[in-house]
Amino acid sequence: MPLHRVEQPVTANGFPMRLVTMPASAGFPSPAGDDLEDEIDPMAWVVRHPASTFWWRVEGDCLWDVGIRDGDIIAVDRAGKKRLGRAVLAVVEGAVTAKILRKRGDRYYLAPANSREKFPDIELTEDSEIWGVIAGVVRRYDLA
Repeated sequence: MPLHRVEQPVTANGFPMRLVTMPASAGFPSPAGDDLEDEIDPMAWVVRHPASTFWWRVEGDCLWDVGIRDGDIIAVDRAGKKRLGRAVLAVVEGAVTAKILRKRGDRYYLAPANSREKFPDIELTEDSEIWGVIAGVVRRYDLA
């Protein structure tokens, strides 16, 4: 797994936070990981174009297979390249939806990414608008 150096520090209450840049093993932990620390700002890591990025809360599980869950907050980048296979946030018939951009023949549509449930594809029309590409996701776990 490649590691990417992060230049900007994460701060919480004015104090820098440390990030271990070594992958976390789901098996036996490595004792050498203590020596490989660096600082990271998770928001700067997710947000590549601050002036064109906004945040949106997800409702539903149609993007389950790509790791986006009900209640997550997604970073939507209006400057991101809208390519086939990318997760996007769009408005179709007045409703906001997050799906995967696909093409069948000469028609574009939005497809779910959930093999556990059946969600319909949504065909894009002249009135549809893709607001941006999903650049990242933030999930908060219950600690109680």
